Amino acid sequence: MHTRQHIYFVLLTFMVIACILPMQAITPRLRASLITCYPGPEIYELVGHEAIRIQGYDASGAVVDSVWNYGVFDFNTPNFVYRFVKGETDYMVWGYPFEWFMPQYIERGSKVVEQPLNFSPEETQRLRHLLQINALPANRTYRYNYVRDNCSTRIAAMLDSAVAPRRIIYPDSVAFTSFRNAMRHYHRNYPWYQFGIDLALGSGIDAPLNSRQEIFSPLRFMELAENAHFAGGGKLTSPPEVLYAGSSDPVLPPTPWYLTPLFFATLLMCANIGIGLWQWFKGRIVRWWMTIFFSLLGFAGCVVWFLVFVSTHDSTAPNLMFLWLTPLQFVPAICIWWRHTRPLAQAMVIVDLIVLVIMTALWPFQPQSANPAVFPLWGATLALCASYALVYPRLDRRIYTPDEIHPPKGTKRKKSKR
Repeated sequence: MHTRQHIYFVLLTFMVIACILPMQAITPRLRASLITCYPGPEIYELVGHEAIRIQGYDASGAVVDSVWNYGVFDFNTPNFVYRFVKGETDYMVWGYPFEWFMPQYIERGSKVVEQPLNFSPEETQRLRHLLQINALPANRTYRYNYVRDNCSTRIAAMLDSAVAPRRIIYPDSVAFTSFRNAMRHYHRNYPWYQFGIDLALGSGIDAPLNSRQEIFSPLRFMELAENAHFAGGGKLTSPPEVLYAGSSDPVLPPTPWYLTPLFFATLLMCANIGIGLWQWFKGRIVRWWMTIFFSLLGFAGCVVWFLVFVSTHDSTAPNLMFLWLTPLQFVPAICIWWRHTRPLAQAMVIVDLIVLVIMTALWPFQPQSANPAVFPLWGATLALCASYALVYPRLDRRIYTPDEIHPPKGTKRKKSKR
């Protein structure tokens, strides 16, 4: 009888537990990690990409494996290209299943690395909650900035908020002396792209960096996070895990030296020196070449002036290139074709000579860095401007008779061949 009562007691205990368990909240077990994707072949992929992964199960017992991506943008946005150039580029953060994230990087062959974050359960839950709030339709869009507000810097800020009042301390070591040098490192196989950046962006990206600012680069963020620690002790991340080793290097191979901007700029300088000498010896102007060359400078000047005076990009001004690349370069391109407008062309080439001589002399003493191809282009501009300035007084040296200046009625004045 005693044994039977014992069995009833055990069964009753199990029944009570079975009834109580569904009523108890399951403690969520979540793990957060940084996902670093290596560069791809497209221009906007050259620095890599950063995201946050949350995996485990939540309070309801549901399995969680999501990725939070701050690099989402829509090419179909009205006036996307114009808004991008003007500095009004809006990016978004989206949370979606991690299985949707990996295929694009596997397809292009880019390596993907995961760094588990050593967060407490409460900090991980707080990070997930912050991400969910950030991804709401009213909050998900933000004004993207290539170096100061992007997929990496946003994630670093979210980590800081999730662990507060604890503080994350990154190493003091600096790999790049400036944003521009960091760009040159990642864009080294894309010299024409970097050439455009160096013309378009001013001295704002040449200021010295600290390690925190280098987080704008996902690959650099991965290196810094691996050696970061909390102020009270403990490492920020656990040893990294390679999710995909990469099948190849998707970045384009180095550009041959004979296809770089520096080579073409040097060729152009030599051509302009040759044409300038011919103009000096012949006392004539190769007008079609002058028109082509100064029109190219004028079109480039329109872009630079738009970026300096219209764009809201914080890195496009101040930019000393606007003194050389100006829409006023269209003046000599057009005015050399008619005698009565040639004085305007002469005035502009003299301005060019003065500006470029001063810029060349003072360039080493100011903060902005220039692309190596810029200096041969300055030489090409100087050569053509100097030759025109010297030849100009000889273009209209011929002395006209009174009858040629005011011909009698019924006669036609002979046109000069020059």
